[in-house]
Amino acid sequence: MTEIISVRFRPGGKQYYFDPAGLTVAEGQSVIVETGKGLEYGTCVRRNTMVEDEAVVQPLRPVVRMATERDEKQVRENRGREKEALRTCQQLVERHGLDMKLVQVEFSFDGNKILFFFTSDGRVDFRALVKDLAGIFRARIELRQIGVRDEARMLGGFGICGKPFCCAQFLDEFQPVSIKMAKTQNLSLNPTKISGTCGRLMCCLKYEQGAYEDAVKRCPKQESFVECPDGAGTVSSVNLLREQVKVRLEDCTEQPKAYLADEIRVVRHGKGKRPEGYEVPPKAELDKLRTAEGERVRSGGRPESQGGLGSALERYLGAAEGEQQRSGEGQKQGARRGRGHGNQGKPAQDRPRQERSSSKPRQPGAPQQGAGQRPSAQREQPAPAPGSEAKGGGAANRKRRYRPHHRHKPGGGQGPKPPQT
Repeated sequence: MTEIISVRFRPGGKQYYFDPAGLTVAEGQSVIVETGKGLEYGTCVRRNTMVEDEAVVQPLRPVVRMATERDEKQVRENRGREKEALRTCQQLVERHGLDMKLVQVEFSFDGNKILFFFTSDGRVDFRALVKDLAGIFRARIELRQIGVRDEARMLGGFGICGKPFCCAQFLDEFQPVSIKMAKTQNLSLNPTKISGTCGRLMCCLKYEQGAYEDAVKRCPKQESFVECPDGAGTVSSVNLLREQVKVRLEDCTEQPKAYLADEIRVVRHGKGKRPEGYEVPPKAELDKLRTAEGERVRSGGRPESQGGLGSALERYLGAAEGEQQRSGEGQKQGARRGRGHGNQGKPAQDRPRQERSSSKPRQPGAPQQGAGQRPSAQREQPAPAPGSEAKGGGAANRKRRYRPHHRHKPGGGQGPKPPQT
């Protein structure tokens, strides 16, 4: 067993093991360590820990000392010089006409070496650029070409999931990702949907690949000829998360039926012809494949003993359905409360037409009219007799009949006409 501490030099960068050399270092503390490039400033991300000898690459370099305030000040000065060096190098690149994109600049802790990272589609002859940079900064200059994934890690950002890049947070090394993983997980093969900001396949395709590969071993392939509790048929689709398959039965013209992978007996894997001389087993033998859990699934229920990705999906869907029901009930109650309060507090354009005031000026002595009332040129209806509301529903409950606007007589808003003599 070997005692080590883990140190990271850049946020989201790779972790390196160092010999604590008798020092007790806590997580988050800054240290000065010895590297192949000289003294470097880093942050401890894993305190003193014992690991196997096989996990350590010998010789293990030691920790020189804990970082002091003077070291912190020097690091801040180096960060300011990095920005200035980036602008200067960018001007020289444009002057030399080089096809390269500068990404980041790193100063060593003692300032004797400057490292420039850049991306380019091809090889770049930057010998003249290195001479100019060495003459300006009076230090050792190194230019290093990186890929688009390393560029995304250095610059950082947010992915389509809304969270910071995994490579900029916790991924120490890039794992190989292939389009076969998207096929295994039944994802869309559209490159724009399964690619990250860097333009390469998303690193998160690797996270659940092991679980999908394990589920593929337990489920039959599509177009396989299988036996199920209701007879023999061909697999039309496979749901790896739920470990369910849909089978088109030979003697049934209805829609394919869903079965669990445990209820399926594979006769032929994948596409091909029906086995010669094959006969469907008797019904009694096929009924032995039937399970209570499969019946619950076919009746619309959810399996209880399913684990892994399927159980997580079921819990998520159940929580989403409950939240949707609660929000729907809240909207209904809000609508009922809104109807009970009437139109108080509503703007004029949202109120019923009968409550708006007329835009025409009212003459002195004329009764005030609403925009939805009948023109005052018509004779007023006599007051209803007592008790007539109970029989006919009242004048207010009867439907109003409006004349078209082009039939309104002029001067309708000046009150009733005097009787003809």
